[in-house]
Formats: sequence, C-alpha cells, structure tokens
Amino acid sequence: MTHPVNQTPVNPLPPVVAALALVMAGFELAFNLGARGLIGGQNAVGWRNTLVERFGFSGRAFDWMLENGTFPPEHLIRFVTYPFFHASFTHALFAVVILLAMGKVVGEVIGSVRVCLLFVVCSITGALAFGLLGSDPWLLGAYPPVYGLIGGFTYLLWVRLGREGGGQFRAFQLIGFLMGIQLVFAVLFGGGQDWIADLAGFVTGFVLTTALVPGGLARLIAAMRSR
Repeated sequence: MTHPVNQTPVNPLPPVVAALALVMAGFELAFNLGARGLIGGQNAVGWRNTLVERFGFSGRAFDWMLENGTFPPEHLIRFVTYPFFHASFTHALFAVVILLAMGKVVGEVIGSVRVCLLFVVCSITGALAFGLLGSDPWLLGAYPPVYGLIGGFTYLLWVRLGREGGGQFRAFQLIGFLMGIQLVFAVLFGGGQDWIADLAGFVTGFVLTTALVPGGLARLIAAMRSR
C-alpha cells in the first residue's frame, strides 16, 4: 500500500489521452515551425495543406463514395484521421486543452481503452453527420470527439446529480454554454457547419458512456427489461 506521503496530489492523466494530445500538438508544432522556415525547407510551408487534403474529412469525397457505392481505404481512413489536423494554432490549442480536461475526468471513470473507443466512435459519427447533413467541403480538428468526451462528462455529472437529488438538467449547462458561444461567433463572424459534427459527437458520447461506465451496460439492459 502506498504511503500517503508518496501519493501524488493529482491523479495522473490517462495515457491514451496524453498520447492523443501529443500527436495533435506534434503536428501543429511541425506545421508552425515549417511555415517559419525553421524545419523542412521550402516544402514545409505547404505541409498543413498537403496533410489536410490527404487526411482531412472531405465532404466531396464522402458524396462521391455514396454516389458510386465504393469506399476506398484512402477515403475511409479520413473518418478517424481528421481530428489530428487543425486549421490553425488556435484551433488546435483549444481542442487540446479541452481534450486534456475532459479526457482526464472521463478517463478516470471508464479507463484508457474505453476513452480511446469513445474518441474513435465519436470521430466517426461526427464525420457521418457532417457528410450527410452538411455542405461544407472540409471537416478538420478534434472537436467532434472532444465534444463526445463532453457528452461523457455530462452523463457522469447527470448520474451524480441524480444520486445527490440535485437538478439533473444542470449537467447540460456546459454543452449549452459551448453551443451558445458557437452560435454567437457564427452570427458575428460567420462560421461553417462544424457544429453538426460537434453536436453528433456530443450525443454519441453521452449515449455511449451509458454503456462504457463500469456496470453501465448491465444497468442499461435492466432498465430496458423493466420497461
């Protein structure tokens, strides 16, 4: 048993969350250094655009796959690679910060493997919603799976408030605040349709976490049987 003096005052970050954040930060660092001519030579200036075109989620490629009924691997991989490439440093910074915060909270409850599963599934459903309902050409950045983690956090808070006898709708204050900010920015500065993917990621994260929490699947089955 670990002596209290030797215990860390802060719980460690789940390894998978740290790894995801490091990969995103690594790409962004390379893009910025390359754009300044510090690494990679002249070709480095176009690294961001090159990798976005190769690994970003393309609405046009998605439409082409549906129209032709063919799904080549080089386009299917976009469903899980687009979260690692962002439009700018600021775009990446906020995604990484929220990933670290929400990933730590949710990961401490469901574990690293399930956090990874949540991240991947929310990435896919976010891209699907964007491709089916949106008309913008590109979806970039980790926000759909990050919103999935916010959905997981919301579910955990919703359950806790229910046990404490508090108002469970308070659990949705964070997502309401974030979507409200997106709406304000869209009205003031114009914006794309990324919110479709973000909202899909949130809903997926909330629903999926009900099964991923320890004992959650058994409780869900019991609740369905009771009805």
